[in-house]
Amino acid sequence: MRRLRQLVLLALVPVVIVAVANAAVLLSARGDTAASLGAVPHAQAALVLGAQVMPNGLPSAMLEDRILTAADLYKAGRVDKLLLSGDHGRWRYDEVGTMRRRLLEEGIPARDLFTDHAGFDTWDSAQRARRVFGVELVVVVTQRFHLARAVFAAERAGLKATGFAADRRGYGRVMPRLRLRETLARVKVLGDHLTGAEPRFLGPAVPIAGDGRASWGPEGPAS
Repeated sequence: MRRLRQLVLLALVPVVIVAVANAAVLLSARGDTAASLGAVPHAQAALVLGAQVMPNGLPSAMLEDRILTAADLYKAGRVDKLLLSGDHGRWRYDEVGTMRRRLLEEGIPARDLFTDHAGFDTWDSAQRARRVFGVELVVVVTQRFHLARAVFAAERAGLKATGFAADRRGYGRVMPRLRLRETLARVKVLGDHLTGAEPRFLGPAVPIAGDGRASWGPEGPAS
């Protein structure tokens, strides 16, 4: 019986860790989101987080919604610049280039589009926004299920952050899997914070006050 109790307690340890980490992240970011476009405080930039690009090079539904939400923020004068941060670790897979092309199609001036090709996860994107691009005041753009973790990461990077949800439709069958993944990802982001994890890359400064085209590079990472 004693052995059984020990096994039960051991099995509960990861459950408790996940529960505590999720509570810490969710409670920390509570209240740091805007419910409508008009409620978004003015910021230096929107940090637009990457998402899946389809094999044909088009943005997935989630990424398209983040792109359009970022365009709305810019056109409404809520942000001065757009910082597009995502995965471009392979030449044939380019989240930031996809976002940039769509935003140019939406009429956003090239000089106000900054690209971060080394935003391999939310923690890296937030750290690089502060340490490479010099952002201090930011609106974080992503879907609602991801928003608490994204704002948590931004605030731990030293940014004054407001979250703004990019949900413009339902996302269907993928959501249960993404919500489960997000539950585990909150554990990772808390661990990154507690251990002071460094982003995979930093590189030279690209001030957000300058011309965004300086961050584009010939085809890929400038860092």
